[in-house]
Amino acid sequence: MIRLQNIEKVYRTDTVETLAIDNITLDIAKGEFLSIMGPSGCGKSTLLNIIGLLDEPSKGSIRIDDQDTSRFSDQQMAKFRNQKLGFIFQSYHLINDLQVLDNVELPLLYRTSSAKERRQLATEALEKVGLSNRLKHFPNQLSGGQRQRVAIARAIVGRPQIILADEPTGNLDSAMGNEIMDILINLNKNDGTTIIMVTHDENMAHKTHRLVRLFDGSQVQ
Repeated sequence: MIRLQNIEKVYRTDTVETLAIDNITLDIAKGEFLSIMGPSGCGKSTLLNIIGLLDEPSKGSIRIDDQDTSRFSDQQMAKFRNQKLGFIFQSYHLINDLQVLDNVELPLLYRTSSAKERRQLATEALEKVGLSNRLKHFPNQLSGGQRQRVAIARAIVGRPQIILADEPTGNLDSAMGNEIMDILINLNKNDGTTIIMVTHDENMAHKTHRLVRLFDGSQVQ
């Protein structure tokens, strides 16, 4: 599903050059649940952003679903991300002025879906994460765990083949973190969704199929 070949990422300023990712080659199979671990500043989120086509590598190639992403125009890249990828962020990134249902519908606004179709898909996604009774609530009326469920619903509403999750349980207590993890495991198991998750939590990482460790931008396991 995903093939990274000799990926390198360098950030440059006028005086400083920082190597964030160093020569990573990685294959991720369709339907795999992969976790990425490592100390702060080791390049985990940078790698996730590169896989999610939010950032470009300085060197190397990325193939997703057998397509060479380096050949995409900006418009093709945006369309590919919208259709193939779903994103879950540690800080939720919900819009406080929009109700839960409207937050979940957002990715569908870039498609040709009708308003009725968008509402139906968003409602189904919220049912899947156990929030069908919170459609008209606003994010600031929800707990942290509920907001993360909304973020997951938004990530899956377009039925992406791949979900990229950056510390999805990082802001939650252990009980709520386990509930969020169960949702991701069910998405992987029942829907066949490929999931790549960055985490600091060893317990969460060991619930996934495979663990990749980074240190100073390099893969060490």
